[in-house]
Amino acid sequence: MKKRVLVVDDSALVRKQLVNLLQSSGFECEVAKNGQEAVDKALEGDYSCITMDINMPVLDGISALRQIMDKNPTPVVMISSLTTEDAPATFDALDLGAIDYVAKPGTLNADIDGNGEDIIQKVKVASRIPKRRIASRPRRAIGQKIDKEIPKAKVKESKRGEIRGVVLVGASTGGPGLIEDICAALPEDFPHPLCIVQHMPERFTAAFAQRLDRACRLEVRESTHNDEFENGVVYVAKGGTHLHFSKRVSGKVTIRAGEAKVKRFFTPSIDEMFFSALDVFEPKGILAIELTGIGDDGADGMVAIKKAGGYTIAESEESATVYGMPKEAYLRGGTCEVLPFAKILQKIITYR
Repeated sequence: MKKRVLVVDDSALVRKQLVNLLQSSGFECEVAKNGQEAVDKALEGDYSCITMDINMPVLDGISALRQIMDKNPTPVVMISSLTTEDAPATFDALDLGAIDYVAKPGTLNADIDGNGEDIIQKVKVASRIPKRRIASRPRRAIGQKIDKEIPKAKVKESKRGEIRGVVLVGASTGGPGLIEDICAALPEDFPHPLCIVQHMPERFTAAFAQRLDRACRLEVRESTHNDEFENGVVYVAKGGTHLHFSKRVSGKVTIRAGEAKVKRFFTPSIDEMFFSALDVFEPKGILAIELTGIGDDGADGMVAIKKAGGYTIAESEESATVYGMPKEAYLRGGTCEVLPFAKILQKIITYR
């Protein structure tokens, strides 16, 4: 039986493009031209997935998503132009329960080969997620903020000194909300640097780091080439480059915007961060974590870190939105523990 997808967009051309693309991959499609029509159809029909535009007349995509998640939780993939201006709305959609987002087809050219494969893959993944899991996923406060009242002397003191431990987190589909939960839970005296690779377009990572900074008691930065690595700082890998590490003669560790050592599908790549960390840090001081996501990025790096003496944790199927990357890490023997996200969070914030 074919899976049914509701395509929501106010552009007739984009609707046609998406329908043709999805039908060619075996999906049965229906369309809606605005958010209100999408809500009406979502409540009446039974769809495996909904693709949702953000900016639409009558009712915008964020408002429509909120109503659908409240009344009939369904896997939703947001269709975004992936511009800096669209980033906040896209993150809001993820907080409200959207599974993922994807580049919007160009409306001046019917050729969508450039992102067609990405669209198909993400809709396929979303359509396989049971609705009961969508209903049970936690909703997050949109754009939550934490009042940072850390004495500056304390911050400076926490950043000084040798890097004795490092926390490395990799995530893909379903990851941004979990990353936000991690940042919001970090105590002000967290003693280590924490590095994040979240599969995300280049134009989104700066906005993502800014969003995390508002939700975190610690400083959150987008990674910058030659930036000095410091304790008590959270680093978000910049989109379009790999997060590598380098140690100077003085012993100071810096971040490098590195090129892949082998061909990688994702940039930044979780594996690139994991393998680079082994070149610089003592393995026993590495805590590597593989969260929800499509594919196997990070699985080989987890194996290498575990073999070298580091500690590795993969998210369990129980809590993972997409049990792809963590499953591969487990199957390849790269996990010291497999835990649901709530227990992983406790491991991170108590890591000393």
